[in-house]
Amino acid sequence: MGARILPFKPVLAALAFGLSFVTFAHAQADPEVERLFDELQGAGPEQTPELAAGIREAWSRSGSAAIDLLVERGRTALGEGDMQAAIEHLTAAIDHAPDLAEAHVLRANAYYVAGLTGPAIEDLRAALEREPRHFGALQGFAALLEEMGRPEAAREVWGRVLALTPHDSEALAAAQRLDIMLGGRTL
Repeated sequence: MGARILPFKPVLAALAFGLSFVTFAHAQADPEVERLFDELQGAGPEQTPELAAGIREAWSRSGSAAIDLLVERGRTALGEGDMQAAIEHLTAAIDHAPDLAEAHVLRANAYYVAGLTGPAIEDLRAALEREPRHFGALQGFAALLEEMGRPEAAREVWGRVLALTPHDSEALAAAQRLDIMLGGRTL
């Protein structure tokens, strides 16, 4: 496969810098995704997981049955703990559909679990370039920032997740934890 391993801190800094210019405008508006995002804004905690799953499902559809199968195989391998197979399936999907943000996020998860943080960060960056509202990519990025000892930056990114998914339990818990850690300092 030949993954390129990038230096962690420079890649993280570049991603953080790039995130400051990300807007929530989306060039290829999918009516289903737009409807689900609208519903997500008014949804309660009970509906949030189902709506978020619907958005991620829509993001997983490439328009090609073969590519969708590769993504599904990658997701399955990831769930089974087979990171090598997940990376291979998702790399094949990305090779043929490089704009499929969900494939980048899934591969970022596989890279991270496999201990390849640099490529994971690069895939999160690629996903956010393609879909700036990808809350899964933002969650991954926020977790990495927190892991790197950058709680202020992590709190800012968790805030972006909450702007998209106001009742996301993971984002709410992380924001609350970081608010306590930061002692009420504002961003």
